[in-house]
Amino acid sequence: MLGGTIVSYIINLLLLRFSHSLGIRNKNDVFVRWSNESKPSLGGVSFFIVFLFCAFAYSVIFSNDNIFQNGKYVGLFTAGALAFAMGLADDAYNTRPLLKLFVQILCGFILVWSNSIIAITGNYYLDAGATVFWVVLIMNSLNMLDNMDGITASVVLFILLSCLFSNWIVTDFNTSIWSISIIAIIGSIIGFLIFNVHPSKLFMGDAGSQFIGLVVAFFGINNLWNIGSEVQLPNWISGFVVLVAFTPALVDTLTVVINRLLKKQSPMVGGKDHTTHHLVYAGLNDWKVWLVFLLIGFLATALTLLMVTVLKLKLTAPIYFIALYFVVVFFILFRNTKKFSAPK
Repeated sequence: MLGGTIVSYIINLLLLRFSHSLGIRNKNDVFVRWSNESKPSLGGVSFFIVFLFCAFAYSVIFSNDNIFQNGKYVGLFTAGALAFAMGLADDAYNTRPLLKLFVQILCGFILVWSNSIIAITGNYYLDAGATVFWVVLIMNSLNMLDNMDGITASVVLFILLSCLFSNWIVTDFNTSIWSISIIAIIGSIIGFLIFNVHPSKLFMGDAGSQFIGLVVAFFGINNLWNIGSEVQLPNWISGFVVLVAFTPALVDTLTVVINRLLKKQSPMVGGKDHTTHHLVYAGLNDWKVWLVFLLIGFLATALTLLMVTVLKLKLTAPIYFIALYFVVVFFILFRNTKKFSAPK
């Protein structure tokens, strides 16, 4: 983690210093983003470089373990590279939404092909469809949430911590390429947050949100969605764990989709109507909004680990009660969007 943090910090520092025009956003998209300042959107580059550095370092240190003969890792590597390339192209050229959607669906199929699949129904085709939908949902959800300083990176940080510690609880602290990869990416997130917390100097851009969305979707599948089978319980019960772990991102997406559909607007069009924005309309400043999401993410991780521990003990009744956390957060934030709207 420390290595990932240091590498990410250095890369972001260099990108910030030399990106006078490359990757600058908000010259033409001030309606979509909260900040009206033009800032480099190259923070996501550090995520991908740290990911590559981790793969290289692991291959050198553990030379007997060829990770590129691991189908799941090849799937993650291929889909991750594709998501990063598409996001980078979008940052540079503003690609068409349908092209982005096609690439996201393709990333989902790559994960299915490489056997990273949500095994929830027992029917391969239904599970494959659920997996592709999940990948598209998370990649878009994190992209939509990336609208204020520090929010998406902090949410991702807590989700990855949930994935990491959940895996360790189930496998009794087994260290593998998966754990090392998560730790490295967590380090890259921390290194980026140094520049992204309000007042930010750097945005992650679509290259960052698309790549990190794919990574989070992948580990969500393998470390959370399929945790039921790991502890010999019905796998559908893992859905409650996922719901809690992804609370900040899913609540925001669900709120935006509902509100826009009620207004007969497209959920896919950007705007300043997210839960983060409405907290500002309610009187909080950018820093306090970040602290609110930091608290929501921290509690989500703590409750996720409690749920995983309970499942490992073969107890299911407490799961339904703990899952109410998602409902409570959704009710509070959704109600706030109805109570406070953008100033005229």
